[in-house]
Amino acid sequence: MKAVFFDMDGVLIDSEMFYMKGTFDWISKKGFNGKLEDIYKLIGTDMKGTYNLLFEMLNKKYTISEIEEENRKYFSENPINYKKILNPFVKEILLFLKENKIKTAVCSSSPKSTIEKALKECEIFEYFDLIISADEVKESKPSPDIYLKACEVLKVLPNDCYVIEDSTIGIQAGKNANIKVIALKDKRFNQDQTKADCIIESLKEMECLKL
Repeated sequence: MKAVFFDMDGVLIDSEMFYMKGTFDWISKKGFNGKLEDIYKLIGTDMKGTYNLLFEMLNKKYTISEIEEENRKYFSENPINYKKILNPFVKEILLFLKENKIKTAVCSSSPKSTIEKALKECEIFEYFDLIISADEVKESKPSPDIYLKACEVLKVLPNDCYVIEDSTIGIQAGKNANIKVIALKDKRFNQDQTKADCIIESLKEMECLKL
């Protein structure tokens, strides 16, 4: 194995519930009558996909621009504490990979500025050889574009890599790139992880990587 590609939200940081509850809070005030669980379909989407789904959830009462502004305003007024939600064993695993000269990348559907901010606040930015956002590829997950780009930039073959994901969309992206996928077990959001090559309870279980 020559490289490991990490999704960010739900893998490196336990941010999914924060975003789901926050989104549910503000769209409920805008007329959404569904349940919190209905918001889980946003998991794994890029921002364009998120806004399009919210547009439908709000019965097309607001423009995409209005939805984007409301979302930005809410999370600006209710900021996330990235360091507080860093997943267990992240630093230990990144150090382990670095010591074994295995390349690492973050391949996330979040905006690049958000990715960099999260990694810096969690003090893990310097562990990564590459950071790629969905904004930098033609098609977002479940398209394989983001993972194929990581392979291209780091000059590794898909067969020599692992993807670590949690969402159904992210797992499919890894499989579409013909990369082995490890799923960090989902216990809250009903994500279908059956297509992953391996499911782990925590990042500590690196024996799946077969170094």
